[in-house]
Amino acid sequence: MDNGLVRLAHSWLAQDPDPETRAELTALLESGDDEALRERFGARLEFGTAGLRGELGAGPNRMNRVTVMRAAAGLARVLGPGRHVVIGYDARHKSDVFAHDTAAVLTGAGLRASVLPLPLPTPVLAFAVRRLGADAGVTVTASHNPPRDNGYKVYWGDGSQIVPPIDAEISAAIDATGPVSELPLGSPADPAWVTLGEDVVADYLKAVTALPIGEARDLRMAYTPLHGVGGATLRSAFLSAGFDAPATVEVQAEPDPDFPTVAFPNPEEPGAMDLALELARRVEADLVLANDPDADRCAVGVPLPGGDYRMLTGDEVGALLGEHVIRQTSGDDRLVATTIVSSSLLGKIAAAYDVHYAETLTGFKWIMKAGDGAEDARTLVFGYEEALGYSVGSDQGLPVHDKDGIGAALTVAGLAAQARLDGRTLLDLLDDQARRYGLHATSQLSFRVADLSLIDGAMARLRAVPPTRLGGHEVESADDLNEGSGGLPPTDGLRYHLSGGTRVVIRPSGTEPKLKCYLEVVVPVTGEVSQARAQAVRDLDALKADLPAALGL
Repeated sequence: MDNGLVRLAHSWLAQDPDPETRAELTALLESGDDEALRERFGARLEFGTAGLRGELGAGPNRMNRVTVMRAAAGLARVLGPGRHVVIGYDARHKSDVFAHDTAAVLTGAGLRASVLPLPLPTPVLAFAVRRLGADAGVTVTASHNPPRDNGYKVYWGDGSQIVPPIDAEISAAIDATGPVSELPLGSPADPAWVTLGEDVVADYLKAVTALPIGEARDLRMAYTPLHGVGGATLRSAFLSAGFDAPATVEVQAEPDPDFPTVAFPNPEEPGAMDLALELARRVEADLVLANDPDADRCAVGVPLPGGDYRMLTGDEVGALLGEHVIRQTSGDDRLVATTIVSSSLLGKIAAAYDVHYAETLTGFKWIMKAGDGAEDARTLVFGYEEALGYSVGSDQGLPVHDKDGIGAALTVAGLAAQARLDGRTLLDLLDDQARRYGLHATSQLSFRVADLSLIDGAMARLRAVPPTRLGGHEVESADDLNEGSGGLPPTDGLRYHLSGGTRVVIRPSGTEPKLKCYLEVVVPVTGEVSQARAQAVRDLDALKADLPAALGL
């Protein structure tokens, strides 16, 4: 066996407080499995702006109690004694253990820790940070990752996810942490360690039910939390707002860390919504809703003529919610924001209503920073990203400074109920937008790789030999986002502006071994909207056909 790996493994065993990962590592050492040791000790999970996320198991390249305690120690060192941190967690394997380990490390370092009372949606944690005036927040979740994963996300005192340089400071502090067995640890008996009551959930519900939902409430809904933690909170929110509780997929209603009925607990993945759509057909639902497992994202489905259903894209929901919020709010300082990979339609809607608009890098941590540095004061009233993430606000701004799948579901339901009262549907509202602004159709093409060097090679190839034509459209200009295009911070990505308003953005995924291509076509509506939609499908298909050769994948 590799003596270096063996020494690292024994050092890990000496500090690991978890009997499960100790047993796993001991068995690997006894088996002489060098490859398995190398997977766990040949690298480590990097702490970045998404915090930590990875597979459960022993070693620095896995999520485990040692990794989490080191992260908490790094956070404690950056914050300093006396600071206050709110801690939340979902229902994944070991989430509650990791949350309590975090509280133990923080209180042992002289900080105050307030722990949410049970597994709750991530937006409740983001809300609680500001509600309690805390200095930071931590939620233990891997969102929509596979069952064997877990993660660790850090929020700052403004209730939004951390951005550079805070992430680098915490990462450096983690590196400076010694064995976790030498860390002083607090306990639930310490005055600095508080388990919060459910009043914080009640405050969150009061905030989201005050969103611009409207007055209409007559709506039949089908819903799934996909075995996550959103079910009880969403039901309470809908009942508090005066809706009937949605019909819920029974076998997916309760939290289950194994996610037994889905191959991948992400409402965007093929098959994930099958049971919800089956329920919708059975109850003849006017609206289909889903949350991902930590309920910070919201998927929306609508009925089609003939009794079938289709899921709306994140960009379609973002455009509907964005225009709705703009119509329901007032003030010259209003700002709406989305990311560089989302549809350009929100910008056109904002211009039509004379509302400020901003584009940011991908991720809600950047959306929440939209308007920072502007000479005039601006109130962010709506933000969204195409990956089903939305934050809905009012004249007072956003109640949650992160994506919020509960507040978004409520607002979509209010919009759908009003449309139903008017004898219309969400599809009719989308057609209205197509007529006013042009039909904006978006899609994605992703390349999952086993070797990350393939992604580096594809990006290098595009920079060396940029395409001049894609999908029958001339490439009119290109932005290398590595150079900080348009005042944005540098990021690894390329953006191509093509004739006719077509746009292609290519970037490596920040959380998966994927190269992601975000496609948008704009088709003027001169006749029937259905004709423009058919043309958009053909245009998107043409782009998808050309991209593999351009990427060399």
